[in-house]
Amino acid sequence: MSMNARDMPDRRDGAFKREPALRVFAAELRECRYQFREGEDEKSPTFVLLPTGERSNRIFLVGTLTEKQRQGEQNIFYRGRVVDPTGTFFIMAGSYQPEAMQQLAKVETPAFVAVIGKPSLYQKPDGGFTVTVRVESITVVDKETREIWTLDTAARTLGRLDALPTGSSPDIVKAKEQYPTVDSAVYRKMAYDALAQIKM
Repeated sequence: MSMNARDMPDRRDGAFKREPALRVFAAELRECRYQFREGEDEKSPTFVLLPTGERSNRIFLVGTLTEKQRQGEQNIFYRGRVVDPTGTFFIMAGSYQPEAMQQLAKVETPAFVAVIGKPSLYQKPDGGFTVTVRVESITVVDKETREIWTLDTAARTLGRLDALPTGSSPDIVKAKEQYPTVDSAVYRKMAYDALAQIKM
């Protein structure tokens, strides 16, 4: 299986369109606080809005699968943690993703993995938020793949930050409304700190 983001169809405007898988660091994804659906159709794609001003229906992440747990009796599913240079992604795969669940079940921890999945935002009883990535595919990769992903994700993060101050796209406008206290310097430091961990 290729580690490249596989395009999955989402229905929009009466036709099937493909949403690209966005590269994002764990430290930014965990700060998401806004989720929305585009369109009225029940099959319309759901997006989380990143603080750096871009929507995401699917993400592509690479990191170390540090732990996984099988849960449930009749409805079996797996939860796992994938760590990148900035923090932790929480992933899950269940009966609605049988292929992904089988893939996750076979991976021995710890291992470098590439994951394609859909982020979902949940509000906890205490008012806080958590973001879980529903796995579409998970593949064991090597250290070089993780390093390349880190380089690419840092570049894309810095690109979004460069566009944020003067950008006028709907996503950027909405991000400024939903995340009025975003400190770009914090996200720049996150990207540069991630790059500093690469030893190629």
